[in-house]
Amino acid sequence: MNTKHYNLLLADDDEDDCDFFKEALDEISIETSLNMVHDGVQLMDYLKANESKLPDVVFLDLNMPRKNGLECLAEIKDDEKLKELPIIIFSTSLDSEIVNNLYKNGASFYIRKPGDFSKLKKVIENALTNASENNFKQPERAHFILQP
Repeated sequence: MNTKHYNLLLADDDEDDCDFFKEALDEISIETSLNMVHDGVQLMDYLKANESKLPDVVFLDLNMPRKNGLECLAEIKDDEKLKELPIIIFSTSLDSEIVNNLYKNGASFYIRKPGDFSKLKKVIENALTNASENNFKQPERAHFILQP
């Protein structure tokens, strides 16, 4: 059995969402550690400061102050040192045009934030399991959106 430990980075400006995410991680069967940033500028500063020890996965909210998730994704994918970093979009909106754009720009998966805590645990665990099974490579478009 694979007992990999994942170092995760959550970029989300909503404190309640961050708290729920952390609580969900504490209750899933996959071992994780979590760092958090609360806007896109903090995210990019964190990644630049930690280029030698990047997280295994970034969970990225789209609607953040100072620099939004779309801008961060583009900046990450344009950076030689960061472009292979798996990015899982974690957002409340589910606009098909935005989702298609995220896929084209190299996001690994898309998760619509569930309001229910048990669904949140399930979708985070599914995301980490699916991503690791694919070696964190982007799946076919049909499998890009993860459901709880």
